[in-house]
Amino acid sequence: MFANLSEKLGSILDGLTKRGRLGEADVDAALGEVRLALLDGDVSLSVVKDFIARVRSAALGEDVLRSVTPGQMVIKIVHDNLVEMLGAEPEPLRVHGNPPNVILMVGLQGSGKTTTSAKIAKRLTQFDKKKVLMASLDIYRPAAQQQLAQLGEQTEITTLPIVFGERPVAIAKRALKVGATEAYDVVILDSAGRLHIDKELMDEVADVSKAVNPSETLLVTDAMTGQDAVNVAREFKEKIGISGIVLTRVDGDARGGAALSMKAETGAPIKFLGVGEKLDQLEVFDARRVAGSILGQGDVVGLVERASQVIEQEDAEKTAKKMLKGSFTLGDMADQLGQLRKMGDLKGLMGMMPGMGKLKNQIKDANVSDGAIGKQQAIILSMTKKERNNHKLLNGSRRKRIAAGAGATVQEVNRLIKQFDMMNKMMKKAGKMGKKGGGMFPPGMMGGGTPPMPPFR
Repeated sequence: MFANLSEKLGSILDGLTKRGRLGEADVDAALGEVRLALLDGDVSLSVVKDFIARVRSAALGEDVLRSVTPGQMVIKIVHDNLVEMLGAEPEPLRVHGNPPNVILMVGLQGSGKTTTSAKIAKRLTQFDKKKVLMASLDIYRPAAQQQLAQLGEQTEITTLPIVFGERPVAIAKRALKVGATEAYDVVILDSAGRLHIDKELMDEVADVSKAVNPSETLLVTDAMTGQDAVNVAREFKEKIGISGIVLTRVDGDARGGAALSMKAETGAPIKFLGVGEKLDQLEVFDARRVAGSILGQGDVVGLVERASQVIEQEDAEKTAKKMLKGSFTLGDMADQLGQLRKMGDLKGLMGMMPGMGKLKNQIKDANVSDGAIGKQQAIILSMTKKERNNHKLLNGSRRKRIAAGAGATVQEVNRLIKQFDMMNKMMKKAGKMGKKGGGMFPPGMMGGGTPPMPPFR
């Protein structure tokens, strides 16, 4: 998300930092380019106008123009205004009142409401230790209720039994009654959608809302639809009233204008981002992290959070110790590659690292991709356990066999082993330096997270 916008803004603002002094003409020229970049990124015109006016006013202040580093100060002003546009502080779900707290999910058909309902339920169960009940109110779309039931089985979260012929308001009331009598903390109601907004849809959602008085009404909308998503949000805000927004498919939206416009246009905060199809690919929306990502500062916090979901701290510490002792094996490396793949799309992960946007061409040349990781993992898994534990056993004939088993070439096998040797030697040397007090790494740096991977070619 924001890939195109981040690249353009990064280039514009980098130009400002290379100037020793800035005048009004320099600021206006740069902001003219920023304006075009935002409009091209699908941000609404009214939001762009307001944003540029605020940034210009602050950037032309005496403190900035007379500063030793005026370019850096302008970047900070842009960052702070992006944060304000997106909605300064994260707003958690209001699910801590008297149970059962009701979350009503609304939106158009195809926006990802049902999957998002399951994602939120899983998150509440896993991280907030809430007892959650899900219920589908969609009696129109074929198998919609069965879809939620299947997602409930996958996540081990209870769904309300289906009663055929029951109307949406009756289903909602029954869900609320079961939630109260069976001590559920949260009841999530997945309402029906339409291909477009119509009076019948709005009336039905309004009736359900009046019947259950939800603590949260979350609009689920597809980021890929750009300004249409903003229009949908505005309609639901005016006619139903929404307390928050969930943007789905943000992993496929390189422009990101919908996210930048949503809060300013509706006043409703973005609460979650759907970053993939898997049920654990839902992230809490944090304006500061998003603004940092747009300006090429990465999202280290998000990267650590993703890692913590797939990597146990104790396992990470054991692996780090093995690496520093020089006893790290190809089997350990295969495990690390598997964990890296579980964290999600590699290009997305690289984009979360500070400064990686400026290394786009180098990353492309190095063939850093999910396919490259998968091939390396396949090569290692084609080895016997003895070979993985002692790669010195890998003579020519063994390497041919491994290459054939992994669908790779002997050259790719040789390259992997050479890279593994280099990495092991480097980490062993780092461990020795640490013992002598030279310390290549600060204390605790290798204590958690994924150990460095070898280069990809």
